[in-house]
Amino acid sequence: MNFEAIKSIYLFEMARTRRTLLQSVVSPVISTSLYFIVFGAAVGSRIQEVEGISYGAFITPGLIMLTLLGQCIGNGSFGIYFPKFTGTIYEVLSAPVAMAEILLGYVGAAATKGLMIGVIILLTANFFVEVRIEHPFMMALFFVLTAVTFSLFGFMIGLWANNFEQLNLIPMLVVPPLTFLGGSFYSINMLPPFWQAVSHFNPVLYLVSGFRWSFYGIADVNPLISLGMISLFLAICLGTLGWMFRTGYKLRN
Repeated sequence: MNFEAIKSIYLFEMARTRRTLLQSVVSPVISTSLYFIVFGAAVGSRIQEVEGISYGAFITPGLIMLTLLGQCIGNGSFGIYFPKFTGTIYEVLSAPVAMAEILLGYVGAAATKGLMIGVIILLTANFFVEVRIEHPFMMALFFVLTAVTFSLFGFMIGLWANNFEQLNLIPMLVVPPLTFLGGSFYSINMLPPFWQAVSHFNPVLYLVSGFRWSFYGIADVNPLISLGMISLFLAICLGTLGWMFRTGYKLRN
């Protein structure tokens, strides 16, 4: 394992975050704070509690997950797409660096950025609502698994995309609706039985539900099932990327 190569790619990607601090860190934190103000104050004044939890506190895990998914996918996809776009990726491919090492460098940086912003938002949430974490180990596990999985997913999008329109297609048009309809701002128990059944086909539901359980001990889905779904999606991403690397999909041919 070429740890020096992994370190170089990782530090290069992290340096880009420091150069674009306002866009990379400040902007998502401000956006999420506005969610707390609008939903926590305006909507929360009409919905006092959900399953015994104040509405502002109830939506906190969903807001963190909403931001985490967007940041990890965006960082993961842009990290590999931009070198493809500029042609600098061929310098990396011609170096004695394995594809697994390239993946660790890019995905590790994308996941780190997402986790950093997620932690900042979690700390910021304490200024608006009272947040408690009943299962800190499980919270960290869900946090890290989700960040790594969706950074891998973003990396796949970056390899697949031929232009900036395709690069933003899934993060802008697919992920936000799934997140909003995945129980981020409500419990699916509030829905009619038919729509509760439909919601179980939304993969984001399992992420939000498991993450919320680690905070308050309440969940729409068994947390073990949520953990299994995240692990399954992680395995699918790794398998797909393995096929992309073996075939040189949009990299070597």
